[in-house]
Amino acid sequence: MFKDKTLLITGGTGSFGNAVLERFLNTDIKEIRIFSRDEKKQDDMRTLYKNNKIKFFIGDVRDISSLKNAMHDVDYIFHAAALKQVPSCEFYPIEAVKTNILGTDNVLTAAILAGVKKVICLSTDKAVYPVNAMGISKAMMEKTFIAKSRTASSGKTLICGTRYGNVMASRGSVIPLFLEQIKTGKPITITDPKMTRFMMSLEEAVELVLYAFQNADKGDIMVQKSPASYIEDLAQALIELFDTNSEIKTIGTRHGEKIYEVLLTKEEASKAIDLGSFYKIPADNRDLNYGKYLDEGSPKITLSDEYNSNNTKILSVKEIQEKLLELQYIQDELRNWNGGKN
Repeated sequence: MFKDKTLLITGGTGSFGNAVLERFLNTDIKEIRIFSRDEKKQDDMRTLYKNNKIKFFIGDVRDISSLKNAMHDVDYIFHAAALKQVPSCEFYPIEAVKTNILGTDNVLTAAILAGVKKVICLSTDKAVYPVNAMGISKAMMEKTFIAKSRTASSGKTLICGTRYGNVMASRGSVIPLFLEQIKTGKPITITDPKMTRFMMSLEEAVELVLYAFQNADKGDIMVQKSPASYIEDLAQALIELFDTNSEIKTIGTRHGEKIYEVLLTKEEASKAIDLGSFYKIPADNRDLNYGKYLDEGSPKITLSDEYNSNNTKILSVKEIQEKLLELQYIQDELRNWNGGKN
């Protein structure tokens, strides 16, 4: 699929971008363009990979001219650039609007103008029944790319998206926080023992994007089925793996935080297509005949149930450990762990 093709990754210096590079660098892909505003991280990647297939573009999705400059002869785009930190977006919601909504619109406008063949937009469980500014902005990002997919359908740009939950050990996630607390001898702080989170690796996140690349139609959102864990069990799994006697301290649910993650609403579940390990949420492609929205209903919505981290498979402590041990990050941390001794 990617032979002799050029792929652009917005926000490409993040965890997802690095995972894509690990997956694609040794294939027959022609070029991978990393688009981001962080020159330091770009230089770190340049030094780390030392590969001529990687090209770096300094720019910001808020600035459409910088996007246009990066899109000449691009075949495909993985759009990962976003403001993702819940507290940051809560304090500066307009910044989330500028990057996550208007930035996405800029990416898609530039892609259509450049004749890009496919754009995959990465979304999050926080866009489902959003309770914080980050989730609201990502929900609007989804609406933006679905709407844009309709107007792009007469051309040659296919626009679709993916939605996934917690990515294990990604930057800013809870696993690195727990490990830092273990290494410094501090109590592991959990918000609610029965809070659940989906357990997905970065490699699985890349697989979801590739699955969407192959199987999604315009405006579709693709979701991967994933197991979940209780936060208390995740903390206990790490304590046992690192053979420590760290205390687990409950601090209470933080502002803007959900007890569990939702990947499909009841409304989406009523029309989602079950593809085995994945769900496909088809775009609502009704025209602007408002009667279809106001007069026509479906009993399916009433009978459907949302798909969330409480009604998926819940992993035991042992199963969590097995999943953690698959991560290179955990393997490296265990190798370097000295039991708290200097």
